[in-house]
Amino acid sequence: MEPGNDTRISEFLLLGFSEDPELQPIIFDLFLSMYLITVLGNLLIILAIASDFHLHTPMYFFIGNLSFVDICFISTTVPKMLLNIQMQSKVITYGGCITQMYFFCIFAGLEDFLLTVMAYDRFMAICHPLHYTVIMNLQFCGLLVLLCWIISVLQSLLESLLVLRLSFCANVEIPQFFCELNQLIHNACSDIFVNDVVLFFLAVLLGGGPVAGIICSYSKILSSICVISSTQGKYKAFSTCASHLTVVSLLYFTGIGVYINSIVTHNTHSGTVASVLYTVVTPMLNPFIYSLRNKDIKEALRRLFWRELTKGPLS
Repeated sequence: MEPGNDTRISEFLLLGFSEDPELQPIIFDLFLSMYLITVLGNLLIILAIASDFHLHTPMYFFIGNLSFVDICFISTTVPKMLLNIQMQSKVITYGGCITQMYFFCIFAGLEDFLLTVMAYDRFMAICHPLHYTVIMNLQFCGLLVLLCWIISVLQSLLESLLVLRLSFCANVEIPQFFCELNQLIHNACSDIFVNDVVLFFLAVLLGGGPVAGIICSYSKILSSICVISSTQGKYKAFSTCASHLTVVSLLYFTGIGVYINSIVTHNTHSGTVASVLYTVVTPMLNPFIYSLRNKDIKEALRRLFWRELTKGPLS
């Protein structure tokens, strides 16, 4: 391909999953179902936490924020893909692609940072129970969430500005169902050395930092659990971390899979499947993980449904 003038680039092509027209309705129905399940499931978690004063604690405050981020995260990619299938088009505008990438990076970063904050919350609750309510007050929790937002926005803004400086060839095809940052950069015709260096340092600093924080928190939690004498006490302490550990494992294993796949292999199909696990399946499973393994949320959901069912028709 001959390099084109970047001012003339007005659109990209998202290749998606398959060009077989017979598969398009199946893909559409599958992703629409997963999207609706994700949005409904996470909304129920938010409503249950907001409506039940028993859940107005730091742990559930962070879970509610995580559910909101999951809704936003999946909403940056799936609706556009569904629209393209419905319109029988693979096109996304240049502005639309940059915007999608910007918000995708924000919410991907937020998910990462919130899980780290939640690990710190569990560390304080188990290792320092006497100081927990004093330190993890509402104001401090709000500041932690605000800090997560600020870092994510600044990180995404830097990555987006670096993409805006690149020139692209004509007829750019992205082998994904959304504008993925790494794929977009490596489809550029101009030099991407600066982008690669910055992305590497951001991955080490803002990717490795949260991982180190989670590992450190859980290593101290494990040490504290080991010194608990009763089996019931150990089980109760570990059960408060089980859902968080499941979500962390799911997110990081799929995320690492996407990253390794983009570097090691050029198999676009496996890369797309790995991206689906990271961007769609993980947000969809999170509400089930937190509700099925958590008695408090199950009780709150029961009370919420009961209140709605017992409301009179004129109330």
